[in-house]
Amino acid sequence: MPINKLTDDPWQVGRLDLGAYLARLDVPAEPPSRPALDALHEAHVRAFTFDNIDVLLDRHPGVGLEAVQTKFVGRGRGGYCFEHGVLLAAALHRLGYHVQRRLGRVGDPATSGRTHCVVVVTLGGERFLADPGFGLSLLRPIPLTHGATDAHGGWAYRVREVPEGSGSGWALDRWRDGDWELMHTHDELPVRPVDVVMGHHFTSTYPSSHFRRTLVLARHLPDRHVTVTHETVTVRRPGAPTEHRRLTEGELPHLLDRLEVPLTAAERDNLLRRVRELPRDG
Repeated sequence: MPINKLTDDPWQVGRLDLGAYLARLDVPAEPPSRPALDALHEAHVRAFTFDNIDVLLDRHPGVGLEAVQTKFVGRGRGGYCFEHGVLLAAALHRLGYHVQRRLGRVGDPATSGRTHCVVVVTLGGERFLADPGFGLSLLRPIPLTHGATDAHGGWAYRVREVPEGSGSGWALDRWRDGDWELMHTHDELPVRPVDVVMGHHFTSTYPSSHFRRTLVLARHLPDRHVTVTHETVTVRRPGAPTEHRRLTEGELPHLLDRLEVPLTAAERDNLLRRVRELPRDG
């Protein structure tokens, strides 16, 4: 029987070229297991940048699966949470995992909108939080259990159950400078494709959206995590002090190369022009 895309496959995961995705990550197709899940998640996070480049270029292809896989799998580009979540969830679904997309709030949940996307994976009766599309993303999923902690690759995280309306939500914290720092919260409301489209539309078009006013480019490298904005460069190494400095004149093109951002010549020129136009502090 053919798939009805609106009912049987609302996320259109059947259109994912799973083989090409796994080849891009250089991981094999394996039955669901915790080691396989961890390996796939880390490979995804390391393969693709977290960035808002297409938002700044005013030419974002959207967050539908076909557009995302053309951009990520076909070109090796990266993107932000909605894209990462859509792609990883589709791949996990095709590999036999039970997945749920969730929307969350970055920072103070009292003042922030539901503009973050995570994936909850159920495996062997246990739930795990996968978060491939955050600036300093988890390298591997963390158990979605109150008080669960995980330290991997030198980065430590914690999950907490928190009140959310008349029910419960979940907070993800990162260990930083001797204390836990809130990264984001998410609720357990069902998420449909249109919800991701709406979140992306707000994030990518609303004039005061952070992603309209700031370049954000981040990548996990083997021994460090690098974040670049149109004003600063931040380098974090496990167990070492954070390096934070101003972006110097003419440095961004070199960082695009070092972080392996595959842009066309036109995209690169337009990005550099757009970055020069962005507002700056001071």
